[in-house]
Amino acid sequence: MDGSPLTLTLHRAIAEIGAAEWDACAGDNPFTSHAFLSALEDSGSTGPRTGWLPQHVALRDAAGTLLACAPCYAKAHSYGEYVFDHGWADAFERAGGRYYPKLQVASPFSPVPGPRLLRRPGVPVAALAQALRQAMEALDCSSVHVTFCTREEWAALGACGWLLRIGVQFHWHNRGYGSFEDFLAALSARKRKALRRERRSVAESGLVLRTLRGPEVTAAQWQAFHRFYRNTVDARWGSAYLTPRFWPLLGERLGERVVLMWAERNGEPVAGALNLLGRDALYGRNWGAAEEVPFLHFELCYLRAIEFAIEHGLPRVEAGAQGEHKIARGYLPVETWSAHLIRHAGLARAVADFLEAERPAVRARMAALMEHSPYRREGEG
Repeated sequence: MDGSPLTLTLHRAIAEIGAAEWDACAGDNPFTSHAFLSALEDSGSTGPRTGWLPQHVALRDAAGTLLACAPCYAKAHSYGEYVFDHGWADAFERAGGRYYPKLQVASPFSPVPGPRLLRRPGVPVAALAQALRQAMEALDCSSVHVTFCTREEWAALGACGWLLRIGVQFHWHNRGYGSFEDFLAALSARKRKALRRERRSVAESGLVLRTLRGPEVTAAQWQAFHRFYRNTVDARWGSAYLTPRFWPLLGERLGERVVLMWAERNGEPVAGALNLLGRDALYGRNWGAAEEVPFLHFELCYLRAIEFAIEHGLPRVEAGAQGEHKIARGYLPVETWSAHLIRHAGLARAVADFLEAERPAVRARMAALMEHSPYRREGEG
């Protein structure tokens, strides 16, 4: 950057920003791609129905070139985010404050770490940090929350005075395995036998398992997958943010980057696990089933994802939020990062104190979880 002033604009639809110029800032992560965000908007999954109102931030130079942008949403609730601030909102509103609306910089409904402050080379995080502060004030929001950002963004926002939070997910890392058997050989004997027993149970269940890429998925299969998605949401008392139209739009716009692990019995769909493919990772996202089949969830969501990653030389699999059961399948705890800017000085101080205590507690929990690693220790069989 040459120090020339940048122009900030807010956009109520991703369609107001060209796909090529957005993606020139966004890089490789599929969850912040123009294709993914536009599929959410065009399907009605984000918008007034769900309370995720686009206010995408764009910074342009004097020639009109888009230098930086951020997927940003005005919200009157804290649902669908996976970084929980309900307690902050409740405390502030009990004290007479107004926590909503707030601004959320995120990939909606997707607890997938990756870039959130999308920039061309040479554009500092501080430029977008200032733009987000201006957007917060212009829209009269209480706060801005950048969730599941990169560690670089997290540290840079901290240097700009934002409040820093960490969380935990479970990721699988490829240690140069040549096959799934190589991965199993890296586990302790007990864990290796358990996973073989799980896979054998699924193999003997009468199901046919397939891996489908976006263009291969039929309209009927997407309809079935939406039913599976609704089953999962209903079982967890959640909200069905994603509409039936979202899935085929996703397959159409992201193409081969959509990887669907699929199970059928006698030609009838039984279960599916949706993943998106990035340059360096397979990202597990949505799962659902029409019936309970022992170990099928683990097979489709975790083990076949590992198998796919090994076959395609991917460094890791990121399997979404929560789930300590993933450890037994080779997924180990890693940190995730979010940063928060709060206008009210008193609330900001209270949240800062809370985060100061929360960070060491989260890291202590991660260390305790690592003790349950399924991988062989030196001298083990």
